[in-house]
Amino acid sequence: MGQKVNPNGFRLGVSKKQNANWYAKGKDFSKNLIEDLKVREHIGTRLKNSSISKIELERTADTFIVNIHTARPGIIIGKRGEEIENLKKAVEKIVKGPSQINIKEVKKPDLDATILAEGVAQQLEKRVMFRRAMKRTVQSALRQSAKGVRIEVSGRLNGAEIARTEWYREGRVPLHTLRADIDYGTAEALTTYGIIGVKVWVYRGEITEDPYKSQGAS
Repeated sequence: MGQKVNPNGFRLGVSKKQNANWYAKGKDFSKNLIEDLKVREHIGTRLKNSSISKIELERTADTFIVNIHTARPGIIIGKRGEEIENLKKAVEKIVKGPSQINIKEVKKPDLDATILAEGVAQQLEKRVMFRRAMKRTVQSALRQSAKGVRIEVSGRLNGAEIARTEWYREGRVPLHTLRADIDYGTAEALTTYGIIGVKVWVYRGEITEDPYKSQGAS
């Protein structure tokens, strides 16, 4: 069976941008990297069911900036902004400095691979048959103008004694085409039989613009 490289890492600098944007010298690099990992882990745990697509981190001279892309911004913000204020305090405790949190809404969650993967995982945790969960998710993405979708699940499917991998695909998913806009996301379903891994690839068409062009011009 062929091994597949991560489509996001494969396209960095071509059609994808980094999720962390900062520069550090020498010993500060490892310190900043550890802080980044702790912030991502804290947000991922705290906002587990908030349909988070991705977390972008930036650092200015004195501020740590967190951009959270989500399909459910209301849950993260909370009543009167209480939740986001508590999150801001938790981030500042980790980075030991001032922070700024920006919430960005994902307009089409059915075209986001990470959100789709979490959706499949939640269905598996509710004991939905894995083939039905995959097919339902693929069709919802295709209705939102996706060119192709592939979903792969692996583990003790339907409580089987031996773990195996199953996949379902509709449309095209050209993994070797660098200009192809392919979103990739993963999730884990915690079932009574163990963990089931979920991988999702969404092909949204071809990219004609350089993702760094607007950033370099500004």
